[in-house]
Amino acid sequence: MKKIYTLFSALCLAAAAPGTLSAQNNFKLVEESVSNPDNTPAPVYPVPSERQLKWNETEFYAFFHYGMNTYTNEEWGSGMERETVFAPTQKPDPKQWLEVAQKAGMRGGIAVVKHHDGFCLWPTATTEHCTRNSSGYGKNVDIPKEFAEAARALKMKYGFYISPWDMSSPYWGKKDNNGNYTDEYAKLVFLPQCAELAKYGDDQFEMWFDGATGGDHAGGYGSYTSSQKRTIDNAQTYYDIPNLRDSIHNLLPNVIMWGVGGEARWIGNEDGVSGETCWSMGDAESGNEDAWQWAAGESDAKSTKGWFWDSKKNNEAKSAERLFQMYLETVGRNATFLLNLPPNRAGVIDQSLVTIMEDLGKMLQTRLGTDLAKNATVTANTTREAMGKGNYEAKNMTDGDKNTYWAAPDGQNTAEITLEWSTPQTLRYVSLMEYIKLGQRVKKFKIETSEDGVTYTKRATQQTMTTVGYKRIIPLNGSTVSSYSGSGIKAKYLRITIEDAKACPLLHTVEVF
Repeated sequence: MKKIYTLFSALCLAAAAPGTLSAQNNFKLVEESVSNPDNTPAPVYPVPSERQLKWNETEFYAFFHYGMNTYTNEEWGSGMERETVFAPTQKPDPKQWLEVAQKAGMRGGIAVVKHHDGFCLWPTATTEHCTRNSSGYGKNVDIPKEFAEAARALKMKYGFYISPWDMSSPYWGKKDNNGNYTDEYAKLVFLPQCAELAKYGDDQFEMWFDGATGGDHAGGYGSYTSSQKRTIDNAQTYYDIPNLRDSIHNLLPNVIMWGVGGEARWIGNEDGVSGETCWSMGDAESGNEDAWQWAAGESDAKSTKGWFWDSKKNNEAKSAERLFQMYLETVGRNATFLLNLPPNRAGVIDQSLVTIMEDLGKMLQTRLGTDLAKNATVTANTTREAMGKGNYEAKNMTDGDKNTYWAAPDGQNTAEITLEWSTPQTLRYVSLMEYIKLGQRVKKFKIETSEDGVTYTKRATQQTMTTVGYKRIIPLNGSTVSSYSGSGIKAKYLRITIEDAKACPLLHTVEVF
């Protein structure tokens, strides 16, 4: 916003008679436009949209793989299963799923409501392969409805996974007599299914589209067999993604369309690990500093051996300590962490997994719950000039407000930030957050501690300290595997040195645990 300053200039004073001034003859009103009255740093493009920012703030959330495969002990169905095979032993309880996730410190969840086999966990109008034709507790189950209602009651974010690939549909991969793909699947099945899911609430935060398109797992409808695999060659065109994106965003203004939607990226593995260098643009674990489109990384991972529950895989759950490591290597490396918790045949999370999630939540609270930076004096060796409403002081990094930030002056791509306590503290982790509304900037940094403010020791030397992005968590002992082992580091001073950045660095939060 431009601010108008009024300047009065005395003109022709030498010609005026002493002691007499005529406003009409000797003063002229001049209007001058100042384009940046608050001295706001210029953006470093690309920058995230508002919906992408809100999505990133979810940080840690659950995947719930539940459906036909839960009752067949399969990871990939065939699309030929009878609807009555979906047979919960009691009424499924999506609220329990989300309560378990909440105990683990998660802020939301994504329910799988249609996997590749095409079976829909709601009574859809688009296919008979849905809960409308199940029996017992499965008859007319509406998982999206109950999941959305439960999320709102618990004040958690929610979304749905809907597979574009559908092995049950006679339309998927269908070609006409000339060998060209028809648009029947997109028009009659996929887009209407997405529209149906959108009606469960305009507050959805993510709609998840798997990228699988046939291949070795293909089976499916009618005369199609494993030796007659159906495939498609261009998902963007086949699923009419541009039309889908516009239509869904009109209905769900804050939803991120993951996968084929192009608004967030797969981190490149299902292991719960992001690159130590991780840009919020580009592809895979490390991203690309020079990519032109914002696409922050999401890391999806399993808490058990398989995505879907079965009696054997359920007994092979990862420990809370292992999951904490994965948290440090995803959320702590500028990615979001999507952790799968598979409901069992009763439609609830097993107690053994509930206990692990409770332990994980306690670890997060114990290890990353008490911010010592709030009691420190924070200074910077360089600070951007405050002008208008702009305030870029170092104390903005410890005020708990994501909308205030410290900034360096233009042309200053290095800086030192120092935190000092009145008495020595036991330090284990440092968390940094860039003000990514104006782009990702930091390219290299280091962390040091001192007992006297004179002699400093470099910490976490085993860690590659390049990017920060939305969030970077550094275990000061240098190990994500055993980050909480030992007695911690005693220090009265902690210094963060930004050694290189794409432009003047901006940090909105520094936390120390």
